[in-house]
Amino acid sequence: MKRCTLILLALGVLLAASAGAQQRSRAGDFPRLANGKPNLSGVWQAYTTANWNVLTHGASAGPPEYGALLATPPGYGIVDGDVIPYLPAAADQQRRNYENRFQEDPELKCFLPGVPRANYMPYPLQIFHSDDHLLIAYQFAGAARIVNLGAPQPSAIDSWMGISNARWDGDTLVIDVAGFNGMGWLDRAGNHSSSALKVVERYTFAGPDAIDYSATLEDPQTFSRPWTMRFRLVRNPNPQQQLMEFKCVPFTEQLLYGEFYKRPRE
Repeated sequence: MKRCTLILLALGVLLAASAGAQQRSRAGDFPRLANGKPNLSGVWQAYTTANWNVLTHGASAGPPEYGALLATPPGYGIVDGDVIPYLPAAADQQRRNYENRFQEDPELKCFLPGVPRANYMPYPLQIFHSDDHLLIAYQFAGAARIVNLGAPQPSAIDSWMGISNARWDGDTLVIDVAGFNGMGWLDRAGNHSSSALKVVERYTFAGPDAIDYSATLEDPQTFSRPWTMRFRLVRNPNPQQQLMEFKCVPFTEQLLYGEFYKRPRE
């Protein structure tokens, strides 16, 4: 695990170094790569309550023994129309997920968050960007995505984070993500998708330190139609800022493997 992290960080440094001198756009006043395309490099974070629920929601209690610690804060939704168009069976599954959220949420078990959830968790992410490649590193669970800016590549195997193929639409970076394993949740409220999910992300600068982000989700096994979520990513103003490690696997061992957990002899 440590070796993988070091490789990803080394790749990020190389990408940042290869980006060349940044230019400022006269029209948009945001950084650009040597090839003229927007440079998304930096540490970013979303400031929403979407990780608790992507829909508008009120405050609710968690397990009583934890008081306010695991309570859900109220918040506005990030979904267009504030509704997820579930098929009937998928809506039933969401309700079951919600009832069992304190036992079944993949975040609770430190599984990788998937896309788009990784982008609106309450932790920062870091983008390393060059003319030809893009790496997105996430603080939670050491998750990372290598985004392909060349010819689209198929997914070799389904995974939590899927495979990401990108293209430019003017100054907007468009990333097509597919190849999911179908086990991820969209939030702590149990909103979910299947392995048939396809996500189209759009990253558009809204200023030198802000990105307007949208993700359109299409999954005919779960939703009756495609639907879109939108929010804003804000860049950390400190240019020396880097991600810190949040390796949460050791914190979940007793939860996942309690019956096998090593205990001291009496």
